[in-house]
Amino acid sequence: MKNKKIIFICIFIISFIIIISFFNYKKQNLGNNISKSITDYKQNILNISSYEATISVEIISNRNTNKYILKQWYNSPNTFKQEVQAPENIKGLITLYDGSNLEIQNTNLNLTKIYNDYNCLSNNILSLNSFIQDLKESEAEYIETENETTIEIETKKKYACYKRLSISKTTGKPTKMEILDENKNTLVYILYNEITINSTNKKI
Repeated sequence: MKNKKIIFICIFIISFIIIISFFNYKKQNLGNNISKSITDYKQNILNISSYEATISVEIISNRNTNKYILKQWYNSPNTFKQEVQAPENIKGLITLYDGSNLEIQNTNLNLTKIYNDYNCLSNNILSLNSFIQDLKESEAEYIETENETTIEIETKKKYACYKRLSISKTTGKPTKMEILDENKNTLVYILYNEITINSTNKKI
C-alpha cells in the first residue's frame, strides 16, 4: 500500500513538471514566433528575385484621380516590363528595360522609342522592385493587423517620401502598396490583383 502511494506521488510530480514545461515552451515559442515573423516578412520581400503581377493603380492629385490596370514582370537584377491594360486610350503601351536600355512601345501606333544607357529604373515607383531597393537602404517600421503585416519605409525621394507595402499573413504575398507625401497623404495606391513570386521566366 505504501509503495502504491509513493508511485502515485511520483506520477503526480512528473505529470506536474511536464505540464509546467509544456506551457513554458509554448510561451517562449509564441514570443519567438512574433519577433521572427516580422523579420521573415522583410526578408521574404528582400529575397524576391522575380515576379509577375496584375495591378490596379490609382494616382491621386489635387484635381483628380487617374486609374490604370497594369501588367508587370520583373527579373533580378534589373530587367523589367510593364504593359498598360486599361484605360482603353493607352492600352498596349509597353515599357521594357533590359538592364541597359529603356524601350517604350506603342503597339496601337506601331511606334517605338529607345533610350540607351538608361539607369533610372529604381525611380519607377509603381514597381515592386523599386520598393525592394528602397527597403535595402531604409529603416523599416511595421504595422500589424489580424490579416496583414505592413512595412513602412521613409525614402529620400522628394516625390515619394514614404512607402507602405502590405503583406498577407495567409499567403505571404503583397496585397497593396501606398506611396505617400511628406504629410503621409496618399499619392499612389496600388492593389495587387494577382502576383506570382520567384517563378517567372528569366527572359521577359
